[in-house]
Amino acid sequence: MSVLLSGNQAIARGAYEAGVTIATGYPGTPSTEILENLVLHKDEVYCEWSPNEKVAMEVATGASLGGARCIVTMKHVGLNVAADPLMNLSYIGTEGGLVLCVADDPGQHSSQNEQDTRQYARLGKIPVLEPSDSQECIDYMKAAFEISEKFRTPVILRSTTRVSHSKSLVEYSPRQKSPLPLEFIKDPSRHCPLPIWGRPMRRAVEKRLGDLAQAACTSPLNREEMRDTKRGIITSSIAYQYVREVFPEASVLKLGWAYPFPDKLILDFAQKVDHVVVIEELDNFLEEHVKALGIACDGKNVVAAVANCLFLA
Repeated sequence: MSVLLSGNQAIARGAYEAGVTIATGYPGTPSTEILENLVLHKDEVYCEWSPNEKVAMEVATGASLGGARCIVTMKHVGLNVAADPLMNLSYIGTEGGLVLCVADDPGQHSSQNEQDTRQYARLGKIPVLEPSDSQECIDYMKAAFEISEKFRTPVILRSTTRVSHSKSLVEYSPRQKSPLPLEFIKDPSRHCPLPIWGRPMRRAVEKRLGDLAQAACTSPLNREEMRDTKRGIITSSIAYQYVREVFPEASVLKLGWAYPFPDKLILDFAQKVDHVVVIEELDNFLEEHVKALGIACDGKNVVAAVANCLFLA
């Protein structure tokens, strides 16, 4: 059955289908409707507006360590508030899958700044998935929980205003059952990042980051679309939709698993095209890395601000 959903409605549906049992958050456009839609399944999902994003993150962390699948919702500025427990959770790691649904606001439609959540992901060594439409919001939510539990890491699902509030057709699937038992096993060496245990945790985080990067290179969330090889565009999130509309003839590398960077995939794609352009919203996060790989490319010098250009047009 095909249903027309906004990105936020689809994120909520994806969480429901993935077997989420705990959902916490703090309201703020463009993320508010995620929890508002998930509460429609209140008989199966405990939903809570928390006093702030830090509390929301801590409640979900506790539930995850007890084996529950959890989501935390917030807008980009809320991640500043949740950063303290998030950085610790990166070291400790998850048990039940934990996904942070963070909605950025390129163009400042309803926010006091335009900060880029991907910078927090790099700081915390946390993977980021970036859907570009409502069906991907559902699919990526399910993938995020699998990644979280396989690698024992929190995962950020980064939306933006245009993804959260645009609508497209999706297909529903049955609700999955969470694969883990609901059980908390007390283990200070596992849950307390004091120096004696935190130092080994840091080494484990670095290894995990490398393993995640390798997995990103073979993930179906990243894909090449080869067309005319005169121009190759590397992009992600809603910018992918802009690229397909404006440059229908161009070859595209679409990064749905945007961080850690799939280096082999990027290098292979660059060898197949004559000219590489990176198109992304907000910071030149991806562009900097592409150049660090030794790939000559254009980026912010030719496409400075995707959302603002479209908004002003």
